[in-house]
Amino acid sequence: MPPHKLKLKQIIINLLKILFQSSSQNCGQTSTMSILLELNFKQKNATRLFTAIGGFSAYLLIKDSTKLSMALGAIMALMLRNPTIVYVLFITLPRDVIAAYRFLKLNVFLYYMEYKKWSMARIFQEKYRRMPNKCCFVMDERKLTFQEMEEFSNKVGTYFLGKGFRSGDCVALFMETRPEYVGLWLGLSKIGIITALINSNQRRETLKHSLEAAKAKAIIVGTELAPILKDVWQNEDLKWLSIFQFSDEEQRDNDNFDLIKEAVDLTADLKQQIPQNLQVYIEKCKPKDTLLYVYTSGTTGLPKAAVITHLRYLFIAAGTHYMVAVRPNDIVYNALPLYHTAGGIIGVGNALIFGCTVALRKKFSASNFWKDCIKYKATVAQYIGELCRYLLTTPRKPEDTLHNLRLMYGNGLRPQIWSQFTTRFNIPNIGELYGSTEGNSNLANVANQVGAVGFIPIVARTLYPVQVIRVDEESGEPIRNYNGLCERCAAGETGLLVGKVDPRRAVTSFHGYADQKASERKLLRNVFKKGDVYFNSGDLIVVDILGYFYFKDRTGDTFRWRGENVSTQEVEAIITNVIGLQDCVVYGVEIPHIEGKAGMAAIEDPEHKVDLNHLSVGIRGSLPSYAQPLFIRLMAEIPRTGTFKMKKRELMLQSFNIHKISDPLYYLNKDGVYRPLSEEQYQLLLDGKAGL
Repeated sequence: MPPHKLKLKQIIINLLKILFQSSSQNCGQTSTMSILLELNFKQKNATRLFTAIGGFSAYLLIKDSTKLSMALGAIMALMLRNPTIVYVLFITLPRDVIAAYRFLKLNVFLYYMEYKKWSMARIFQEKYRRMPNKCCFVMDERKLTFQEMEEFSNKVGTYFLGKGFRSGDCVALFMETRPEYVGLWLGLSKIGIITALINSNQRRETLKHSLEAAKAKAIIVGTELAPILKDVWQNEDLKWLSIFQFSDEEQRDNDNFDLIKEAVDLTADLKQQIPQNLQVYIEKCKPKDTLLYVYTSGTTGLPKAAVITHLRYLFIAAGTHYMVAVRPNDIVYNALPLYHTAGGIIGVGNALIFGCTVALRKKFSASNFWKDCIKYKATVAQYIGELCRYLLTTPRKPEDTLHNLRLMYGNGLRPQIWSQFTTRFNIPNIGELYGSTEGNSNLANVANQVGAVGFIPIVARTLYPVQVIRVDEESGEPIRNYNGLCERCAAGETGLLVGKVDPRRAVTSFHGYADQKASERKLLRNVFKKGDVYFNSGDLIVVDILGYFYFKDRTGDTFRWRGENVSTQEVEAIITNVIGLQDCVVYGVEIPHIEGKAGMAAIEDPEHKVDLNHLSVGIRGSLPSYAQPLFIRLMAEIPRTGTFKMKKRELMLQSFNIHKISDPLYYLNKDGVYRPLSEEQYQLLLDGKAGL
């Protein structure tokens, strides 16, 4: 090759290195998240030079055409004037092509299923017929093949049909994880019965509320939860509820096995049940019929029953499957509860819809997670919330990297531990998802971008149904212009994530809750034009120039103190880094006679290891004065939902009342050190004389 060509080739290689290395450094491919909001000097000039070289090469090919040359000149002028757009299009092209291909496959699949008018039971039938002897679910030493799942669910449908239940009735399912859990609601769905998936951690008033909200006619209860139900059922208000008790062989062989007096022994009855052909009932079920009620976690109040139609279930499960590239031959390890969207839809759906084998665990165990992945030969595993951080706190052991996982997917992997987690446990790919049980604002990060919950290509930013609008961070209310309409946020500007509601498409439909009033409260009207409707996610998001979305906080979690907005997530991240990845939740509390809310941090410290002096130094060195929590509460255990979400509302109601809180409570003194809150300081705070 001639020397001048070698030189040109080397220049191009160097330019590409500058572009890609700069992108990597600025887009978060380090141990901490870094959001790219503008190009630096090197990036701008490298982009311009690369554009000029490309333009000159194109000119050599078309120089004989005056019109093409003039058009090329105009295009080059625009590109050289706007290097950021050129840079973004070039850098994100591979990512966007992959995402577009997967998104197209998803939409074709959904359209086909809608065209066929297949329910979940009908879709499962197709998988069962193709692979009857393949393992569908495995848990401990038990396996359930696709044929066994089909036969069991047919027995369930036949049995409840014989008991007088009909399409549109609701039956609650209150049971811990086991393979039959899915078979029970799948069988009920075959005759059109809606199943309310009750959180197995619910007790008394919350449990009673969930049963009443779903208008359940009966409940299937696992023997392990029978005493809890019995305690609630004795209330006269629930005497109308029929009880069917399910137990496995291990429970029945136990000398302490006890059947609720008023309950039907469902296990014994199903053994005697002869399954009927339910095809006529299955064909009557339509994609838009209600399949399940899945309850929100209730971190800020009583749970709400989100409506999951067959099509909604299909969209959530298939959307995840296609976007993060799960394969039909994968073995998926699912240690999440089956009453929740993540475990019961995103996890289980891989088996019911795509024929994967799904390995279940009764309850997540950090010490057994990798052992299970090895035992079941899992190739894919799920995570949610704090699960990854729990795994990081375990002692290092050989099993950490002896697994065969090629992918972990879920939501809530904190940016602060993302790289540490993937490096220590040798996870090649992370599929971070964004969405909610009831919402239609769905995103996926399929590019391994550290800290991002998803992305939208720059060319589709105004067309995609998910948008970020300007909002008052303290009140959570959208900011409207003089026309009464909302405005999109610019890159780097914190805004509210909303999703356009269009009932004609599975991707954008919103079915809300069983409570219609609660559904209406989640909607925003007249957002970008008169008459349009958007789902309010309640999440504050920041978008970078590459189209990546980064979660900042929940509306309501951000509070105002000393004239400044404080992000609870940012403060939590600092504190957990200082104290070593222990659980921490930050919230605002009101102080009489003082405007705004003061920060308070509850830290889980069962072994009394937190060094308050070290914490004081770490907070002072990392947070501005207005963001430093005024109170620190050390707890043996922070109250949680069944999916590891910490319940802020209970803690907020208790505030800093030393007469109600028995935990150690500390106050930030003027010298920047946390010391126990005294009775004298407490009274000064109540009287507005604390000098705040």
